[in-house]
Amino acid sequence: MRRSTPTFLAAFAACALMTAPAAQAQDPVDAFFTASDGVRIHYITLGDEGSWVVLIHGYTDSAERMWFRTGIAPALAVNHRVVALDNRNHGQSDTPEPNGSGRAEDVWELMEHLGIERAHIHGYSMGGGITGELLATHPGRFITAGFGGSGIRETDPDLQALALSMDPEAPAPEGAAAAAFTRLRERAASRNTARRAPAGAPPERPPLTYDDVAHAVPVLAINGEYDSPYSKAQRILREFETFQNVVLPGLNHMTAIMVGAPMPQKYIDSIVAFINTYDQAW
Repeated sequence: MRRSTPTFLAAFAACALMTAPAAQAQDPVDAFFTASDGVRIHYITLGDEGSWVVLIHGYTDSAERMWFRTGIAPALAVNHRVVALDNRNHGQSDTPEPNGSGRAEDVWELMEHLGIERAHIHGYSMGGGITGELLATHPGRFITAGFGGSGIRETDPDLQALALSMDPEAPAPEGAAAAAFTRLRERAASRNTARRAPAGAPPERPPLTYDDVAHAVPVLAINGEYDSPYSKAQRILREFETFQNVVLPGLNHMTAIMVGAPMPQKYIDSIVAFINTYDQAW
């Protein structure tokens, strides 16, 4: 039986977090595999024991920058096997579509390539969208699912409006974060112009649906205070059985995962504690 949903505000109360142990000294291993459509995908692994953790970076970023340079992958590799890919059109992977996005099938095929039966999965921004798609299409293959800088789009307009009203207005970004937002907008605009749908094109794909297996997967969301943390979490809160929401005070979509500033330790501690709490040996 699904747990009863707590009041909306109470559900977002802060949780006590365990501090991640110091990462052990290891060297990441770079490798490549070829996706089913011939695109060469770069990935990095770290750690040689424990359950697998699959990490999916955001748009315009890379596996090395988002997960290794921030310290997230080394912290997880203390007692897990970590794999992070460069999404197609990013990093060292092939670029069949300049300024294009990643593809969920590449993550799934990477798991098959490595023989990963079940894994924790965590994606940031675009990577969160890919995480949601994989959770909907292959729910039985994931131990936990994590959404950073992202969530699952609400389908109820009234609840979406309520959540939007709770999200604080973001101050204008400054410095490195402002420059990063500009680069992101410019690249996205270039992609959208190149891929503009012709007249008579089919409508946008309907929102993803999740079966009972997916609803039983523990879900984590980590968002900056100024990155619509309530809007991104509202549907997860009402649909999934086990959900932890982490809001990073004073941070936005860029600063929540280090752009020109120290990596927020709370992000690292949150993902490590969550995965360790709900881990299973595979």
